[in-house]
Amino acid sequence: MSSHEQNFKIRNFIHGEWVEESDVEMVPLYNPSTGEQIGEVPLSSEKSSIESIDSAYSAYDSWRKLPLSKRMSYIFDLRQTIIDQEEDLAVAIAVDQAKHISEARGEIRRIIEIIETTCSVPTLLQGENLQGISANINGRVVKEPLGVFGGVSPFNFPALVFAWFVPFAIAVGNTFIYKPSTQSPLFMQKIGDIFNTIGLPKGVVNIIHGNRTIPGTWYENPKISGVCLVGSTPTAKKMAEACGRGGKRSMLLGGAKNILVAMEDLQPDVFIDNFIHSCFGSAGQRCLAGSIVAAVPEIYDSLLERMIEAGKGVVTGDALDPDVYMGPVISAAAKKKIEEYIEIGIKEGSNLVLDGRNPELPEKNKHGYFVAPTIFEGVTPCRTIAKEEIFGPVVSVMKIRDLDDVLEIIRAQPFGNGACIFTQNQYYTEKFISEANAGMVGVNVGVCAPHPYLPFGGIKDSHLGTNKVQGKDGIDFFVQNKIATIRVAPPTGHYSSAAAEKGVGAKEKAAVRSCVAS
Repeated sequence: MSSHEQNFKIRNFIHGEWVEESDVEMVPLYNPSTGEQIGEVPLSSEKSSIESIDSAYSAYDSWRKLPLSKRMSYIFDLRQTIIDQEEDLAVAIAVDQAKHISEARGEIRRIIEIIETTCSVPTLLQGENLQGISANINGRVVKEPLGVFGGVSPFNFPALVFAWFVPFAIAVGNTFIYKPSTQSPLFMQKIGDIFNTIGLPKGVVNIIHGNRTIPGTWYENPKISGVCLVGSTPTAKKMAEACGRGGKRSMLLGGAKNILVAMEDLQPDVFIDNFIHSCFGSAGQRCLAGSIVAAVPEIYDSLLERMIEAGKGVVTGDALDPDVYMGPVISAAAKKKIEEYIEIGIKEGSNLVLDGRNPELPEKNKHGYFVAPTIFEGVTPCRTIAKEEIFGPVVSVMKIRDLDDVLEIIRAQPFGNGACIFTQNQYYTEKFISEANAGMVGVNVGVCAPHPYLPFGGIKDSHLGTNKVQGKDGIDFFVQNKIATIRVAPPTGHYSSAAAEKGVGAKEKAAVRSCVAS
C-alpha cells in the first residue's frame, strides 16, 4: 500500500454495514511521511452518532445472553484473523499514523498479546461464593456487563487503544461504539472488515468518525453506560466532568511528562539503548516516551556526550523505509508546535546541543512532517520544556544532586504517568519504586509499559476515572458486581433456624433484629 496509489474514503461501520454519510464536512487524511493527502474522513453528524448508539443498544441484550463460550469464540477468531493479516494491518498504521513500520509491527504484536489475555476472561470473570453466612443462607457475587460503552482513541496508537477497550468490553458481554482519531483511521477500517469476516453479530461493535460531537451525544444518553478515552489531560478532564453529570462510568487516560533517572552506577550501554528507544521511538509521540533525563553530577558530562552522539545516529525518514529508525510526527500542526517548544527552550536559557529542525530528507519526503532528535541540556525543572508535554522527539537533560532531589522533582509534576531509574543499586531501586510519585515505574527500562497481564495507567493528571486499562482492571471496568443473598430451604418449605435449635424464646428473639437476612 503506497500513498500515491490510494485515495481512502473513510466510512462509518454501523450495525455491521459500511455507511457513507452525505452532506457532512470531510477533513483531509494525510500521509505524514510525504505530506500528501491520501483520503478524506467524515465529521459524522449527531444523527449518525445516535444511530450507532441505537445499534449497540439493540444488540446488547442478545449479546450478553449469548453463552460465554460462544462470545469467546469470536475473540479467538479475532485474534487469529489479526495474525493472518498482521503485515497488512502494520502497513496501514505506518501509512496514516506514520509510526515506523518496525514499530507498527510491534504494535500489532502487542495487541495480539492483549487479545490473548482477553481469552482468559472465562477465568477472570468468575464471581465469588460464600457458604453458610447464616443459618441456611449463602452469598454470591456475580459479575455482569453494564450495557453500551463508548471509546475515543488518540492518533498515536490506533491498534493498541482498540485492544485496550474493545476486546475486554465485548468479551464480558457489553457492546461498544469506537471513535478513532481522524488522523489515523485506516487500522479501524480494516478491523471493521475483520468483524464481518469472523461473523461478529451486527451492532456489537460500531465504528464512527468525527470530532467531539460524537462523545457529546454519549454523556446524557441513558443507553450509554460508560466512556473510555486515551488522550490529552484537558480533554480527559472535560470528559470526566461530562461523565459525572451524566452518571457514566469513566476510564480516562491523559497526558504525561516522563523522566529517566541516571544514577552513577548505571550501565552506560544499557542506558543509551533505552534512551534512544524511549525518547525517539514513535517520534516521541507516546504517553510513556522519555521527555526528561535527570543525571547525577558524577556522570552528567560523559552521559550527555553519549546521548548527543546517539541522537545524531538516529536515521529519520519515511515510515516505510526499512533503513530508517524514526518516522515523522503526525501533522504539520504537530511539527509547528514542537518547533515552537524548541524556540521556547532557547529563549528561556536552556542549551540546545542537538537541533532536530529541518533534517536532511530524500526528495519524496521533503513535504513530510519531520523533526529529528533534539536535545537540550542545562534544563531546570521550572522551565516550560521541563513541565509541559511536548509530544515529540525533544529531550530535556537536567543535573540532579542525588536520588532525593529527583524524587522531589517527580512529586512536583502535575503528571504522574511513568518514571524510570537506571541503577545497579538495590537501595536506589527500592527507594525509587516506593517513592516515585508515578503510576508506572521502571528499573533499567526506558519504556515502563506493563505487559498485557498487568494494569496500565498513571496517577494525578495522567489518569482520571475509576480503572486502568488491561489486566484485571481492564475487565473490572466493564463489569458490575451483583450480590445475591440466598436462603436455602428444604423441599417442604420449612426449616429450623439456629436460634430455634438452641431453644431461644420469642421474647429474646424480638430483642435483637438483624439488619441483614439471618
